[in-house]
Amino acid sequence: MTPILVFAKAPEAGKVKTRLCPPLSPEEAAALHRNLVRHTLRTAIRAELGPVSLYCAPDTDHPFFQHCARDYGIELRPQTGRDLGARMAGALAQTLQSAEQALLIGSDCPSLTETDLAAAGRALRDGRDAVLGPAEDGGYVLIGLRRPQPTLFTSMHWGGSTVLDATRQRLLELNLSWEELPPRWD
Repeated sequence: MTPILVFAKAPEAGKVKTRLCPPLSPEEAAALHRNLVRHTLRTAIRAELGPVSLYCAPDTDHPFFQHCARDYGIELRPQTGRDLGARMAGALAQTLQSAEQALLIGSDCPSLTETDLAAAGRALRDGRDAVLGPAEDGGYVLIGLRRPQPTLFTSMHWGGSTVLDATRQRLLELNLSWEELPPRWD
């Protein structure tokens, strides 16, 4: 069983998808974000790898998150930590206390498929320490681990074009084996 952790921000106008404004209005960008989160949850559930949890920022109280829990039968969890890296490391460490492996994905990559998720789960089951889903912009859209690896998430320039290369370098330094999925746009 491979739990899937989906990270998402509350869909508040002016706080999500701001790079798309213009041409979108803040309200249209928030609506797009809601659609992307729902698409991601459906993809994760259809992959049938294990339980799907929605890790919410700033907390689980937003009505949209409550609707997602009801509509998809998923567990809501708050993102906790001072930055994205700490929040991702914490979510994976928490999940890996009771699971042999876990996948973490964002909610803004509609090109990520159930087949990708299945391949990532298979790579971990086959003994890889980690799996990455590269993004065309130099980051990644998926990371999977078999045990906590906090070093992969500290002092990283999140959102920059060097995240994937820096993560690969850290995997090498930690002497971890990993597999990469085909690159995806996000």
